[in-house]
Amino acid sequence: METKRAYERDGGKITRFHSTRDQAGTWSRSRRVVIKVEVSHQGVNTRLVVTDMEHARTKGLSQHIYCARGQAENESKDHKRSLKSDRTSCHRFEANQFRLFLHSAAYVLRDTLRRAMFKTVPWACATLETIQLRLLTLGARVQELTDRLKIVLPSSCPVAPLLRRSLILFACVRLV
Repeated sequence: METKRAYERDGGKITRFHSTRDQAGTWSRSRRVVIKVEVSHQGVNTRLVVTDMEHARTKGLSQHIYCARGQAENESKDHKRSLKSDRTSCHRFEANQFRLFLHSAAYVLRDTLRRAMFKTVPWACATLETIQLRLLTLGARVQELTDRLKIVLPSSCPVAPLLRRSLILFACVRLV
């Protein structure tokens, strides 16, 4: 209730953390429960985490341990969805292992692209599938010159300014 009143007073998103102890009927002892309450224009969002980390700070536990675990699961899901890395249909283990290795290398390259080149634009939080569909799957004419690549994008390409700013890091690539 206090968080909701603070949201109504201030108008912006409010996040509060609290810790308490509780004992479910099947538990042999009481355990620490960390509570995270967010109130925004979308409503109230309450998350509970039961933990045995008695001395960890509530905010740090919620943000750096619990959310980090969730982010790792999201990245694993992104790896499977965007690269179709769960398609290991060969009968030989070595072939499937090599295919997964190539998918993982592609994931690392795309993730590095997203984190390094797009960190100041809205694409920094985009999934790898979105980056692939909107940025990497473009029709373009590529000319290989002696000292650089020349990439000619269509005049109606909506992401051309973003690509120009991002690829300026690479002196050997010139976008037209």
